[in-house]
Amino acid sequence: MPLFKKRTVGKPGEWYYCLEHKKVEEGPECPAKDRFGPYATRAEAEHAMQTARERNLQWENDPKWHDAPAAGAPDDD
Repeated sequence: MPLFKKRTVGKPGEWYYCLEHKKVEEGPECPAKDRFGPYATRAEAEHAMQTARERNLQWENDPKWHDAPAAGAPDDD
């Protein structure tokens, strides 16, 4: 029995943003590696890249993700 079933048809109401084709899709048309989602609405999927930019900026400025190097540990620079 396969661990993951391949869905060829998406569920109505599931929206994705395809990174390969740079377009919004209802249901997963493209492989998972090439898409963001699912989103609840088409509008959310249309703003997927902006949402990703905002989240990346938050993570880059989050002090929990930028721990100070341990004493005596060499820097990666």
